[in-house]
Amino acid sequence: MSEPVPTTCMRCAVGCGHLQHGADRGYGIGGISGDPAHPVSGGLACGRGLRETSEPDGQWLTRPLLRKDGELVPTSWDTALEVATNALADARARDPNRVAVLGSGQQTNEAAYLLGKLARGAIGTRNYDANTTLCMASAVTAYYDAFGSDGPPPTYDDIPEADVHLIWGANPAVAHPVLFRWLRNSEGRLIVVDPVESESADHADDHVSLEPGTDLALARAVLARLVETERVDRAFVDEHTEGFEALVEELPPVGEAAATAGVSPEDVETLATAFEERTLVYWGMGINQSTQGTASAGALIDLCLASGNLGEGAGPFSLTGQANSMGTRVCSSKGTWPGHREFTDPAHRETVAETWNVPVERLPDDPGPGPVGIGQAMAAGEVDGRGPSAGGTESPPADVCYTVATNPVAGLPDAARAREAFEDTFLIAQDAFKTETTALADVVLPAATWGESEGTTTNMERSVSRVRAATDLPGGVRQDLDIIAALGRELAPAVFDRPPLEPRAVYDELRGLTYGTPADLSGIDYGRLETELAVRWPAPDEESAGGYRYRTEEGWAFETPSGRARFSSGQHATLPEATDEEYPLTLTTARKADEYNTGVRTRTGPDEPPIARLHPETMSGTDAHVHDGLLVVRSRRGTVTVRTEIDERIPEGVVWLPIHHPEVNELTLPETDPRSDEPNYKQCAVRLLTPSEPVGQPAAARGD
Repeated sequence: MSEPVPTTCMRCAVGCGHLQHGADRGYGIGGISGDPAHPVSGGLACGRGLRETSEPDGQWLTRPLLRKDGELVPTSWDTALEVATNALADARARDPNRVAVLGSGQQTNEAAYLLGKLARGAIGTRNYDANTTLCMASAVTAYYDAFGSDGPPPTYDDIPEADVHLIWGANPAVAHPVLFRWLRNSEGRLIVVDPVESESADHADDHVSLEPGTDLALARAVLARLVETERVDRAFVDEHTEGFEALVEELPPVGEAAATAGVSPEDVETLATAFEERTLVYWGMGINQSTQGTASAGALIDLCLASGNLGEGAGPFSLTGQANSMGTRVCSSKGTWPGHREFTDPAHRETVAETWNVPVERLPDDPGPGPVGIGQAMAAGEVDGRGPSAGGTESPPADVCYTVATNPVAGLPDAARAREAFEDTFLIAQDAFKTETTALADVVLPAATWGESEGTTTNMERSVSRVRAATDLPGGVRQDLDIIAALGRELAPAVFDRPPLEPRAVYDELRGLTYGTPADLSGIDYGRLETELAVRWPAPDEESAGGYRYRTEEGWAFETPSGRARFSSGQHATLPEATDEEYPLTLTTARKADEYNTGVRTRTGPDEPPIARLHPETMSGTDAHVHDGLLVVRSRRGTVTVRTEIDERIPEGVVWLPIHHPEVNELTLPETDPRSDEPNYKQCAVRLLTPSEPVGQPAAARGD
């Protein structure tokens, strides 16, 4: 077996160090284990990360494909790239915003940076997203609201110092196993807030089960309880914050807010008591993926501010989903320019344009919509049409969507509508595996995956570390960097070097662009990462590294105009889709322990129906009957056939489905948070049907 190659796991955002070995013969990974030298994980690793790196079950893409006469057929790289670049160039010539680009938190920093450079600099489109809008945008917006900057204040160093670990709307036992082990190994008390008795709740000292979609009401009840029992840290609030008194005037009565959330006054007191000690508050998609996601995340931050829970062992710590979601927030040019440079600031725009060698007027004026908005624009004909045929002879060329390491056809809410939009758009899909998106594509570009890629990634505590290849690439596959550069070189020769590119050079350009910014990477070069393996930003020089944020020798200093942290003002509002007589049950979605995202890397054989978990009283209270082990779940947007699992840990009246199955989003809502554009995946109204019943067509699908 080859010598071990140190790298970073790209499964979730914990950022564990791995040691990988190339296969003795041919291509691939021959073995993998945790890296004891890595400062983030110290040799710990989860089974899923090891398995999906070395033995993924997805169907590999091994050569470029082009659609001809309705079928995807093998083609050469030259032909595939020519058709793709012609389609992009022709659409750009009509209007840069006729091009949509969708990236992913599965890319390296270098690839995410280069894709943003292509979308914003070479094309100039506002219809671009790096996929964080589907998972982290609400947390990002709340951090900016409170602190004037993105990124969690705490780090992993604070975990063993906390007296209380409060997990709210997250299930790290499944989503982030290594991090959850740290929590369990600490001496801190564990409290879980989740409608479902999750795997994390199994280990909790207290579990508070609230009604789906009422997190903001519960958080306001807790704050109101702290106020009425005089457990507010007035010294911290008065000296370091603003907006508290205005918020207090709008707080609901404790009992009223508790009733809205479906919890008891005792539950509210349990949570209020937690904030008397050093408390780390962790939250995830249960908070973010909501039409009230920004307000709910802000309310959790408010609890930390009001109780003085900032500093060692305390504070608001959002749990990032995809491996490099934090990196895309720093470098991808989605919501901000690299380094969290403000998008509309003229000086920052000039700096970016000069670095990229593009005219500043080519840069879009605003960050544009999230993926849901982009999909809706495509469906409305604002980014639609068909592109060149396989022979490249049809005209006129059409508008284009280019996806990289993402599967929006399965991952977007109201998936039937989304799929129609992608079917009606010339689609270029770049991925390592076959997906629902590559199946619809007009051009498929096979890309390298983990163990085959070079670059860096950034975990949820802001630590940058290396991603390394332990195996050569098969002949028909290319690095993300080189594919993006090949397209960029044809679209903007003065902006992109000719591939193959050296990842170090791309990273050096990125870190130079972050110099002097809140997310400064300029002191973290490849040489330093060779020695230290992982370094947190901000790091403005080669000796510094980020720690707990917003603390100085003089005290607290937040990146707001006043230098004070800001309280939010959100109050619980009506759910975007309430239950009624026709749709009496609530659907919620969550992760399974053995899968991630749309499950592409873990699929084996023909697709099985998703498993719906139901409380026994939910089943006994419905007229639907299981037939041949199957049941039908229907929403106003679609219908999905499921297998059922009776589970008392699911609240009565709730249907639980996994996010990973490609059919689940046939049911979910396209409504988004008005501030963050993040979709409301976690709550919608459904009903159960017997499979043999004629289910008809949902009204939304008919256009009613």
